Amino acid sequence: MKNVLITGGAGFIGANFVRYLLRAEPEVHIINLDALTYAGSLENLRDLPDPSRHTFVHGDICDADLVNRLMREHEIDTIVHFAAESHVDRSILGPAPFIKTNVIGTFTLLEAARQAWGQERDGVRFHHVSTDEVYGSLAPDDPPFQESTAYDPRSPYSASKAASDHLVRAYFHTYGLPVTITNCSNNYGPYQFPEKLIPLMILNALQGRPLPVYGDGKQVRDWLYVEDHCEAIHLVLRKGQVGETYNIGGGNQPYNIDVVRKICALLAELRPGVDYASLITHVPDRPGHDRRYAMDTTKIRSELGWQPRHDLESGLRATVRWYLSHLDWVAKVAQGEEFQKWLQQNYADRQSLAGRRRA
Repeated sequence: MKNVLITGGAGFIGANFVRYLLRAEPEVHIINLDALTYAGSLENLRDLPDPSRHTFVHGDICDADLVNRLMREHEIDTIVHFAAESHVDRSILGPAPFIKTNVIGTFTLLEAARQAWGQERDGVRFHHVSTDEVYGSLAPDDPPFQESTAYDPRSPYSASKAASDHLVRAYFHTYGLPVTITNCSNNYGPYQFPEKLIPLMILNALQGRPLPVYGDGKQVRDWLYVEDHCEAIHLVLRKGQVGETYNIGGGNQPYNIDVVRKICALLAELRPGVDYASLITHVPDRPGHDRRYAMDTTKIRSELGWQPRHDLESGLRATVRWYLSHLDWVAKVAQGEEFQKWLQQNYADRQSLAGRRRA
């Protein structure tokens, strides 16, 4: 790797990967392409390890002219594709942006790579970052998802990611494009936009607001600390077999309600004086809510020697500490019009509608 195009590098996982790669690869130069939608922010890219090796470009991955120019001018040899609309609730309220970014955007990048690299495929790589949600939902006694598990997406978000996965594999089989894919479980950690469960609970608790938990709160997710995810992607780029898919999971599968309770306990320890657990509020479940995810990570462990460095206890503690020590970042996000609008649409409006239906 010399010149790496990272898409979505101002978002949560992308920004963490930018930091990781600048530390891990001292010769790499990063071109960071991000549209700066609501979940991406230049605040996430402050104080980088070596900013001289990082070039930010504000733009859309669906802009073929821009992507082609970046590939050519910067002699890109590696693409790490994070850019995606990624929240199930938002995909239910409005699926169109998910199709555009996740499907058309991925197609645009694949075409740009195919044209730029031609038949010279040595030392180049297209890495596509996907999700465990493409596999569907697991019953309580079902075995974890494997790389061979049949796709069964249940939401517009997961369907759009499944489509993009299929496109990436098609470009490998049809055109010989050197690709790898990783399907990760639920990430958490620094810089995560608080539409997702863990940062939303931390932010609401600090503000004394209700902690909304869907339904009975017994949905099960496989929680992966973001830095462990970054390390896994780096290993796949370095050692992964072209054309292969690797599942990445944290090996933590508690109920969502238990995650919320752990956050409340950590806040009570680190910021005492409030009964945070009393803020837990059950709200109507979302449509088509997958009940359980779990990842079998045998392949990446055995072939590449990866395993997560954080269990849920240490990862949550590090995450809560980060948010408590970055209250300026939290304040800017919480005051944003987009975040307040989303809270109203996704929680207050849904609860009000459910109440009218019961009446």
